[in-house]
Amino acid sequence: MYIKRALIEKKGSYIHYLLQFIKHGAKHVGNRGFTVAGMGHSVRFYYGKPADHGLGASTPVRTVDLRSDTITKPGAAMRKAMAEAEVGDDVFGEDPSVNELQKQAAEMFGMEAALFVPSGTMSNLIAVMVHCKERGDEMIVGDRSHMHVYEQGGSAQLAGVPSSMVANLPDGTFDLAEVEAKIRHGYPDAHYPRSRLVCVENTQNIQGGRVLPLSFLRELRSLADRYDLKVHMDGARLMNAVVALGVAPSVILRHCHTVSVCLSKGLGAPVGTILAGPGDFVQRAVRARKALGGGMRQAGILAAAGRLALTDMVGRLQEDHQRARSFAEALMQCDPPLYQVDMTAVETNILRFYLRAPSLSPAEFCEHAASVCDDEVRALGQGVRLLMFPHVGGSIRAVWHLGVTDDDTRAAVAKMGFLARRYARAADRIQ
Repeated sequence: MYIKRALIEKKGSYIHYLLQFIKHGAKHVGNRGFTVAGMGHSVRFYYGKPADHGLGASTPVRTVDLRSDTITKPGAAMRKAMAEAEVGDDVFGEDPSVNELQKQAAEMFGMEAALFVPSGTMSNLIAVMVHCKERGDEMIVGDRSHMHVYEQGGSAQLAGVPSSMVANLPDGTFDLAEVEAKIRHGYPDAHYPRSRLVCVENTQNIQGGRVLPLSFLRELRSLADRYDLKVHMDGARLMNAVVALGVAPSVILRHCHTVSVCLSKGLGAPVGTILAGPGDFVQRAVRARKALGGGMRQAGILAAAGRLALTDMVGRLQEDHQRARSFAEALMQCDPPLYQVDMTAVETNILRFYLRAPSLSPAEFCEHAASVCDDEVRALGQGVRLLMFPHVGGSIRAVWHLGVTDDDTRAAVAKMGFLARRYARAADRIQ
């Protein structure tokens, strides 16, 4: 028998419900499929192609996508700026829109120069290549940093630069004594690589969008200067830190030699990252970008979006922070109490929370959150497809961005309350 899932989108999830089908029985739905019980609600499976969500075509369904702030799309003003952008060949340095963006970013960040790069991963890799320019150079990074976890080991794979790990603390920082212990003091002894670079991430993604304290950055820079190391900041969400601290970007970046800032997350540009630092650093970065295939021609169409992102979109990040916090507070007030949140860690647009139900895995919960059933529509007046990710350490991650409104956040809160009540009913029946 060939079965297609109607309500759950990730492969393998329907096996759980088939087991429920065997255990609890099924209710046939005409000659097209059947419904099985799971977590106190019905999930419908079809032999053929089902209607969307297994519900009627007229059923109202709202999708609230909290998977990442990378899914943002440029708005009308940004698209207009892109369409009207003056362009030239950027590889020749002749694209006026790119040149203006780079000048604007350098001034904003308090750096001598800046370079427009296609992606944050490439930008970080270029920084490593320029700072660690000799064979045998080494960098120090956090064990939960984006550069270590999510960039495919590009520093070693492509730049030939090994990493030495230090543990990221819950607030995104690391123990400076551990950093100092990882610095290779024996160079030029032939046994040791040479420590060249320390990398930080601000905000710290995996730890829940944590903002690095200025005091930590100041002390880290002092340590780095003592050992003649450079400090690079993966500032993919630097502007979230700027808004959270209420300071100018240059105030944060005065403690770093170089920075990579993403324009395409909460700032809404479709593509692009700014790499900034001293003038000679950027000159060498241009060569590295070309070697990696990052030289673009009439890139002003993209740079125009980046310019608008830096001028018009930074202030609105506070809305994302407020919505993330209101959602977190609602989870803490949920009755029955299914969710666990450390409110002191909710600083920007990223929220990590946990389930108080050991029998319910984060992956299974996210599947339930992304599905819609008849009971939910009756209870809430609409279906809500709430998209989130199972995350590190048994947590679940939700991220706010310009595509999520106050109404979306309220709908997400309602869905979370519904899921908590449904789980409680299912648990009571088992007992």
